[in-house]
Amino acid sequence: MTYDAVTEQDPLGMRGIEFIEYLSPHPDDLGAVFTRLGFRLVARHRSRAVSLYRQGDMNIIINADDIALSSRTVQDEGDQISAIAIRVANANQAYHHCIQQGAWAVPTRADVMELKIPGIRGPGDSTLYLVDHQHKVSIYDVDFEYVSDDHNPPALIGGLKFFGVVQYINPESTAEWIRFHARMMGFRALPPQTRFGILPQGTILQSPHGHFYLQLIEPVGDALFDAEWYEQLARLAFGTPDVPATVRILRERGVSFEDNEFAHPDTQGAVTAGLSFGINFEIVRCPATPESP
Repeated sequence: MTYDAVTEQDPLGMRGIEFIEYLSPHPDDLGAVFTRLGFRLVARHRSRAVSLYRQGDMNIIINADDIALSSRTVQDEGDQISAIAIRVANANQAYHHCIQQGAWAVPTRADVMELKIPGIRGPGDSTLYLVDHQHKVSIYDVDFEYVSDDHNPPALIGGLKFFGVVQYINPESTAEWIRFHARMMGFRALPPQTRFGILPQGTILQSPHGHFYLQLIEPVGDALFDAEWYEQLARLAFGTPDVPATVRILRERGVSFEDNEFAHPDTQGAVTAGLSFGINFEIVRCPATPESP
C-alpha cells in the first residue's frame, strides 16, 4: 500500500503536515522565537501581513493580518495556533469527505490571483486546511514573495520534525473529539498508558502511519473553574531522535527550558520556558514508526 492510498483507516490519504499557522499580534517577536528554534524567514505574503518561516520540511506561517486578528472569538494579546494544514492525496476529495462526515466548512478569503485552499473548522477558532501533497506547484509560490534565493534552509538538527499538537478541550468531551478526529482524518486513540515526552496528561491520538499526534487535555483541578480555559490548539511539539542533544543545541541559541520539580529535560522530552507571549513548545523523543516515509 502506498501513502497516497485512501482507505477506511486513512480516509484522506494523509502524508503529514504542510504547515502550522500562528495568529500573532506581535509577529516580529514570534518570528525571533522561531529563528532561535532554527527556522528562517523565507517569504512574505504579497498582500497581507503574513510571513513564512522554514527549516527542512517544516513550514511555519505567522499571520498578523488585521482581519484575521479581529475575527478571533477569544480576544487576548497572546499568540495562538490558528491552523494546521494537512498533506492529503486529493484536497477536493478530502474536503468533501469531511463535509459528508459533518465538518463545518471554513470560507476561504482568497483575493484575485491568490490560491484557494479548502478548510474545515477545527477546535475553537482554528482551521484544518487540506493541501494536495503532490501539487506540481508549491502553494507558497502563488501567494508569497521570497526574501532570497535560498528557499529551503536545512533543518538545524538532524531528524527534527513536527511531532504533534496539544488540544485543550471542554470537560467530558474527550469521547466526542476522538470520534471527530477518527471520522474526519482516521486518527485513533492509543492505549491510556501510552505516553510521549514529559507531560503525560490527556489522551493521545495517532494519525494514519504515525506521522502526527494529537494530545487531548480536559481541564483538571482549578482549571475546571478557570474562565480563561477554552477549546484551542494549545502547544506544538517537535520530534527528535536525541532530546538531550537537541536541548543543548537550542540552549546555545538562547532557548530556555523548564527545569523544576514539575518539569525538567530528560531523555524523553523537554518543555521550553520564557518565550513570546505565553507560547511554549515541547521537544519529544520520536517513537519508532516502521511505516514512516
